[in-house]
Amino acid sequence: MDLLMKQIHMCRQKKHGETQITLDEDINVPDIRPDVELVIQSRGRVVIEHTRAETQKLFVDGFMEVGILYMDNTGERNLHRLNTKLPFDASFSIDGLEPGQEGIRLRHVTEDLNVSLINSRKLDIRALVRLEAAVDEICDFSAAVGSSGHEAAEKAPLFCEKTKALEFLQLEVQNKDILRLKEDIPLPSNKPDIREILWEDVEFRSCRTHLAEGRITVQGSLFLFVLYQAGDDSESLQWLEQSIPVEGELPCGGCTAELIPDIEVTLAENSVAAKEDMDGELRTFHLEGTLELDIRLYGTEQAELLSDVYSPEKDLELVTSDETCESLVVRNESKCKVQGKLRIQSAKPRILQLCHSSGSVKIDKTEPVPDGIKIQGALSVSILYISPDDTQPIAVLEGTVPFSYVAEAQGIANSAEGDTDVPESSLPGYADAPYRYTLTTSLDQLSATMSDSEEIEVRASIGLNLFVVRTGKQRCIHEIRESDYEPERLEAVPGITGYIVQEGDTLWEIAKKYFSTPGQVMELNGLTSDQIKKGDCLILMKHVKLQKSTV
Repeated sequence: MDLLMKQIHMCRQKKHGETQITLDEDINVPDIRPDVELVIQSRGRVVIEHTRAETQKLFVDGFMEVGILYMDNTGERNLHRLNTKLPFDASFSIDGLEPGQEGIRLRHVTEDLNVSLINSRKLDIRALVRLEAAVDEICDFSAAVGSSGHEAAEKAPLFCEKTKALEFLQLEVQNKDILRLKEDIPLPSNKPDIREILWEDVEFRSCRTHLAEGRITVQGSLFLFVLYQAGDDSESLQWLEQSIPVEGELPCGGCTAELIPDIEVTLAENSVAAKEDMDGELRTFHLEGTLELDIRLYGTEQAELLSDVYSPEKDLELVTSDETCESLVVRNESKCKVQGKLRIQSAKPRILQLCHSSGSVKIDKTEPVPDGIKIQGALSVSILYISPDDTQPIAVLEGTVPFSYVAEAQGIANSAEGDTDVPESSLPGYADAPYRYTLTTSLDQLSATMSDSEEIEVRASIGLNLFVVRTGKQRCIHEIRESDYEPERLEAVPGITGYIVQEGDTLWEIAKKYFSTPGQVMELNGLTSDQIKKGDCLILMKHVKLQKSTV
């Protein structure tokens, strides 16, 4: 029996694993810097340099780049900056990983960073970093969508075919690319020249991607804050905040507007330096950055796959395999509004003026709820402010604002069917409905206003981009072998039978068992559809020559 085959190409998650890295290192203050009185602020950026896949293990090495803003112990209470790198290497187990494995998605999250004072010339840095790796597997397989080759034969045996409608995702584009950013930001005329940059903060906000023929457009804004020492006689403390719109275009072979994007955009590197203007004065900030794009573009396709074939006249042996297929449940871009108040502790000085607020989003828990996924997390906020206390003229207030949001995902609770295995990446709580999903977050807006000299109100908008895929096993038919029925098997079934439908019976299975066809059973019993219910009485007759029946 000849089969019509369809080729299917997809990317599916094979395995995943995670580990935590603890970094603990003491650093000395360089001789050219004065003694430390107080650590004002610190931040860390993880850079992955190399990954290496071996049997059952993934090896990762890189470093954490740490920046520290501190106040000295002189009478002027000046601010200074320290930069250092903490190298690390780690390995963690991933079942099924093979040497040289490609298609590994690696994420890193800084869980904690703490810089403490050992003495005026030595600092202790402790950090906790979580690494998550998902191994994607590119797979190709074929499945029968119908049969051919018997219609022309005069004495061809009768075949009954049953098909199943399947909508599946096909990976059309998998790529990684970078978008380089360069901007010059001049100082306003009322600001003094730059002597030294003390601190900078660059965030990429409100990221949006758009697909077009052969290209991807990235839009968003770079939010820049720079704290600097003035170059005039006063050497005063100055700062600049500015939002810079960004729009870039990347060529992408195979990209079309109809594809479904799963794109993660990360601000990987950035630097800010003082630059001379046309008059030779240091009145320009030169910003350079790199956006890293992890690109996966999917297409959806519907197919009627052959799920079962039998013949009342021939014994058929089906050569099959169980393949993991993926179908899109939802791609959801939503906004979560966050609002809360932070109050200074007794050890902190009071607030005179706000300088800058920055934040990061941390997801603590996700769980499925009816027709959605409940996302719980917190917005970590750091607010730099000027105080009226001469012993500590600048300080930082840090805190968290919790949030909870339900991202709409219609079909989460009722899309499971068939007998499937639950992968490790499933959403918890649905043993019969395995899913894999990616959730990317972005801080789109953040504002901080003084309620009074001891309290700050925080308002933010968080972007939650959810991409949910259902995974399930699908039986695929590759070959059908024909042979004659054993006479004993045919003789065991009477020529005509009365049958009472039992719970769970289908017309297809009854007709197959009694060497008939669904069409013949419907005709003998005067049925207008193939729907039957428990307790129905049916007359069944062994096959007589009928035309080919298809369900």
